[in-house]
Amino acid sequence: MSTKKGKWEKLVRRMEILLRLRSFPVAMKMLEKKDALQEIPFVRRPAKKATFCQMMNLVRNADWTVGADLEDFAFPTCSSILGLNELSSCYTDGTFRSIVWVQTKEDGKRFEAAVPRIETGRYEAVVLAPLVYDPFEPDIVLIYGNPAQMILLINALQFENYEVMQFFCVGESSCSDAIARCYLNGKPSLAIPCYGERRYGHAQDDELVMALPSGYMAKALRGLEVLYRRGVRYPISYAGAEGDLKTAMPVAYTTLEERIEKIRGAVPQGVVAALTGVIASGKSTVSRGLAEMGAKLIDFDLIARQVVEPGKTAYDDVVKYFGTQVCREDGTLDRKKISDIVFKDMEKRKKLEAFTHPRIYEAFFIQLAAFGKEDPASVVIVDIPLLVELNLMYLFEKIIVVSVSPETQKKRLMDRDDVDHEEASRIIASQLPVKEKKGFADWVIENDGSREETLLQVERLFSQLRGDSNGINPDAV
Repeated sequence: MSTKKGKWEKLVRRMEILLRLRSFPVAMKMLEKKDALQEIPFVRRPAKKATFCQMMNLVRNADWTVGADLEDFAFPTCSSILGLNELSSCYTDGTFRSIVWVQTKEDGKRFEAAVPRIETGRYEAVVLAPLVYDPFEPDIVLIYGNPAQMILLINALQFENYEVMQFFCVGESSCSDAIARCYLNGKPSLAIPCYGERRYGHAQDDELVMALPSGYMAKALRGLEVLYRRGVRYPISYAGAEGDLKTAMPVAYTTLEERIEKIRGAVPQGVVAALTGVIASGKSTVSRGLAEMGAKLIDFDLIARQVVEPGKTAYDDVVKYFGTQVCREDGTLDRKKISDIVFKDMEKRKKLEAFTHPRIYEAFFIQLAAFGKEDPASVVIVDIPLLVELNLMYLFEKIIVVSVSPETQKKRLMDRDDVDHEEASRIIASQLPVKEKKGFADWVIENDGSREETLLQVERLFSQLRGDSNGINPDAV
C-alpha cells in the first residue's frame, strides 16, 4: 500500500513554499476492501460518526491520517458521494433537498440526480492523509486555498499544453464537484466549498478547493516554478478548527427519516395531511367541514396555546426569560405583548421558539399516535397556519391550501377583525402570499365563493383522502 519514501515529500514541500499553503495537500485513496485500512501507517478511525468535511479538516489542519468505511459516516449523503451506499427514497424523490435548498420536491429530485457520485459498490472504504508523508499512492490530491492561490494553480497547470479548464457547481455538495468529478473524468476539478463544508468542516470564507489526479502534481509544480521566476506570486493565510456537530446539525441531516416515519407511520392505512392558508382565507370552515365528514383534526395553534398555559414547563421558561411583563393580571401570557417583542428581535424570537417548538411537536406526536391507535386508517388533518413559513412541508404526505383572492381576503379581514383598509393591508403584506403557498399544494380549496361551494370542494377532497378516487388531481377539488 505504501509508495517509495521520498516520492512526494520534496514536491509537496516546494509547492507549499511557492503557494504558501497553510494546510496540508491531502492524499486520498479509495479502497476496494475496508480491511485494507489496517495496512495504512498511523491511520485513525473517527471516534464518533463524522462527516467527510470533518475528516478532511482533521487531515489538512490537524495532521491526521484518517480512514473510514460506511459505518463511520454520520449521514448517507456524505458516503453516497464516494459510492459507499445508495440513497433511500426520501433523498432520491427530492424530499431532502426541498427542505432547505430548493423550492419544490421536483427541483430537489433534479438536484439529487445532478450530483456526481463514484460508482456504488466499487469501494468499501476511503483513506485520507497529508501527502507529504508518502502515506500511500493516492488516487487524487486535494489542495485548499483562496481564489488568488487557485488561479495561480490553474495558471501552472495550463503553462504546458494549454487547455481551457471547465468547472461545475451543483450547489450544496462541493465534495461531489471536486472529488467525484475528478474521479469520474480524470481531470483537475475546482469547486467552491459549500455551506456544509464551511460550517462543519471549517473551510474559510475565501477558500476554494481543487482536486487533481496525482499524475498532475509534477506538472503543477513545474508551472509554479516558472511563474514564480516570472514574478507571479501571492502570499496568503489560512486558519481552521475542529467542531463537534452533535447539536449543530439541522433536522434534515439528523432525524429526517425518523421524523417522516414517526408521522406517516402513525396511521399506516390512512393519511396525514397538512392544512394551511393565509389569514382570513376561511381555513376554519374547511377544517370544520373535514371534521364533520369524519377526519381527525390536530390544531397547531391550539397546541401552541396549551403548551404555554400556567404550570407548563414552556410557560415557566418564557416567563423566566421575558419577565412577568409578558403576563396578564390573571397570570396567563399576553400573546400580543410577546408577539410585539419577538417581531422586532430575531434572537428573542429564536429563544421563544426554543421554549415552545419542542413541546408543540411532542404534543402533536402524542395526539397523532392516539388517532392512529384508535383507527390505523384515519384521515388526520393537521392545521398549521405557518406550515410554509416554518418549512414543515416535508413532514406530510399531502398538503391542502385554502386560497382566496387578495380582494376577498382583505374584505373578510376588515369585517372579521374590525380594522380599516390600511391596517388590513399592513397585516396581509407582513405575511407570505397565498400564491407562494399554493406552489406546495396537492389540493387547493378556492374559497372566494359561498360556504356551500366551499363545502362541495371539501366533500370531494375528503373522498379522495379516503381513497375513494384513483390518483390525485388537485384541479378536481
